[in-house]
Amino acid sequence: MATCSLISTLFPSPSSSSFSLSRSSSNTTKPTTIHLSKSLHLQTPILFLLRPPNPKPTLPIIPLFPKLTIPNSLLLLCTSLALSFTLLLSPADSAAAFVVTSPRKLQSDELATVRLFQENTPSVVYITNLAVKQDAFTLDVLEVPQGSGSGFVWDKEGHIVTNYHVIRGASDLKVTLADQSTYDANVVGFDQDKDVAVLRVDAPKDKLRPIPIGVSADLLVGQKVYAIGNPFGLDHTLTTGVISGLRREISSAATGRPIQDVIQTDAAINPGNSGGPLLDSSGNLIGINTAIYSPSGASSGVGFSIPVDTVNGIVDQLVKFGKVTRPILGIKFAPDQSVEQLGVSGVLVLDAPANGPAGKAVSLFLYYFYKRGNL
Repeated sequence: MATCSLISTLFPSPSSSSFSLSRSSSNTTKPTTIHLSKSLHLQTPILFLLRPPNPKPTLPIIPLFPKLTIPNSLLLLCTSLALSFTLLLSPADSAAAFVVTSPRKLQSDELATVRLFQENTPSVVYITNLAVKQDAFTLDVLEVPQGSGSGFVWDKEGHIVTNYHVIRGASDLKVTLADQSTYDANVVGFDQDKDVAVLRVDAPKDKLRPIPIGVSADLLVGQKVYAIGNPFGLDHTLTTGVISGLRREISSAATGRPIQDVIQTDAAINPGNSGGPLLDSSGNLIGINTAIYSPSGASSGVGFSIPVDTVNGIVDQLVKFGKVTRPILGIKFAPDQSVEQLGVSGVLVLDAPANGPAGKAVSLFLYYFYKRGNL
């Protein structure tokens, strides 16, 4: 339809007659003439300029598939194969940038550490110390955890070895094995001076794996050691280090009495490690982790373990007798100040009770000389 461009127009007066427009059809691009019917009373003629619509732009027609010749066919085939090969490889190549490659093989020392941990973890247990407390308002009696520590399986009879300070003040004890099964534990005996205690659990023998017992007499400073325990309640945590010193002396956490020949190590020992095993590179028990030297209470690289040679004798007596019997002289000595004031060198004996070892020895000595007629 033609577009009209009105150049100027004055509308007819109201008295003017009606009019109609007719157009002569023409396919030319010249202006179309408007024929007016009837007479019109116009003040000024109306002029219209009609233009045909803008012709649509014509696009060149390109054949989708041009006429193929033999060279063109070969080129198209090679291009298709190359594109297919690229599409097949692209996903793998792009994914390779995000896929983690398989880890390299572990070194021999790493494999030894992994094997040591896997073989000894079933022997390490988690100990929970429960105390009975009464609610101040309801007067209800409740069992609340007051501490936790580590331990290890000593034998197939269910004996568990740990530190005495781990179980001190407990009204009830729970032992959790490596498979997360939990059992009530009874106290077999303890040695406060050496900070060693023995518990017993009624667990199936197939769940109890005794830890291999080693020797601590031939330890050397610098050799590797491994500590397994439950620091801060994180069960079965492995830390490594070396023996930093031997024949150290610490005080018992329970009595304050000295514990001699203690092993010093820089393997991280934190609260919750107490009672756990210290192992050599063969996975054998060489000590019980018992204390750390730290102003903040966390590991500072100075930890102490009771040597296994000391633990052996204590555990054997606790299992057999429920207590530890140590040899005594049965002699009462004078204080050092009195000895210095008297100017006496050596030891001043004040008394030897007759029922004590020294008193009995003196009685036998006197009887022997009496029989010989020397008295």
